[in-house]
Amino acid sequence: MSVADKLPYWIMLEEDILRKMVKGTENKPVVLQVLPELEMGGVEIGTVEIAGGLQKKGIKNFVASQGGRLVYDLEKIKVEHLTLPLKTKNIFKMRKNADKLAQFIRENGINIVHARSRAPAWSAYWAAKKAGVHFMTTFHGTYGLGPWGLKKLYNRVMTYGERVIAISEHIKRHILANYKISEDKIRLVHRCVNTEKFSPEIVTPERMINTVRDYNIPDDKKVLLLGGRITRWKGQHLLVEALSKVKNQNYYCIIAGDEQGREDYVKELKGLIAKYKLEDRVAIFGKVLDMPALMMVSNVILSTAIEPEAFGRIAIEGQAMGKIVVASNHGGSLDSVIDGKTGRLFYNNNAASLAEAIDWALSLSEEEEEKIAKAAIKNVKDNFTKEIMCDKTIKVYEELMASDKLKD
Repeated sequence: MSVADKLPYWIMLEEDILRKMVKGTENKPVVLQVLPELEMGGVEIGTVEIAGGLQKKGIKNFVASQGGRLVYDLEKIKVEHLTLPLKTKNIFKMRKNADKLAQFIRENGINIVHARSRAPAWSAYWAAKKAGVHFMTTFHGTYGLGPWGLKKLYNRVMTYGERVIAISEHIKRHILANYKISEDKIRLVHRCVNTEKFSPEIVTPERMINTVRDYNIPDDKKVLLLGGRITRWKGQHLLVEALSKVKNQNYYCIIAGDEQGREDYVKELKGLIAKYKLEDRVAIFGKVLDMPALMMVSNVILSTAIEPEAFGRIAIEGQAMGKIVVASNHGGSLDSVIDGKTGRLFYNNNAASLAEAIDWALSLSEEEEEKIAKAAIKNVKDNFTKEIMCDKTIKVYEELMASDKLKD
């Protein structure tokens, strides 16, 4: 008979309960998300959304970055932020960041480090190894490989996670095609749309009236909207060329977005508009202050990127507003736009195909538009809400905690 067998039953029972309590505590995620900064951007917004989702579930979590405007959003939801120069690519500063992260991990009982960008991912990886905790990543884009693929050495840290989140099928294919990684490690978690902001019910008549006035929108034409940064890869020039081929002339097209100093490209766009005599139907505006309201007064939302987007948030924002989406048939749009049901996909970088898709959208009856609107909103609610993204990410955290041991 063992010593344990000689102990009173109540003592063994208490010890068993204690062991279960300790095990339960160890298996509960305590998460640190690491990224370069917290200015406005898809990675940054997603980080704050996950932090909020974890907080709602009662899961302790932290964020580390060099700071930015969105730190205030973390403060509002009571998520602690660690400020470090994590945007740096200086190897000595990266190592120093790793030491400070490791100390922070130990002090706060963190057991999962979730890296969201390459430079800070190296520091986060070293810190996780040093502290003996789980490490995972999110692949947010098709990182450039550089000449002869030399940058793959730098990028590869994003594949070091025990789990690697891909934000679209396009990104998953990119990872598998370019890096030595088992498909079993990859988890598909789509980005989301904030339906508390992008929803037809939320946009007030006053906001719509102000938007119609600000953008000088005529009340007798259907409105096409291409929103996003003014940059060549977003395909604004392709849109202007396509509009010169559109048969249905009953439209007003808005190209709106921050030009970010690309004055030459804006000048080129204006030249194309003049060349095709589209001045009375196409207007270029700067940064959009109220995108939901601008979408609400539009009929068709365009996504014309000539390079594949990692996910393409504009396509799901448009669908969330119940609008017809016309998008390139590559990248993240393939995950979010149901061709013929929630919008129309056109052949990438093909002005004639884009023109046909626009003509299709402009020719729809009110009944057909209403049917598409309902299907689009349902598509978003079923697949692309913040709650779905957070729940899927939390499942990855729980999967890590349920694993038997840390893996390289």
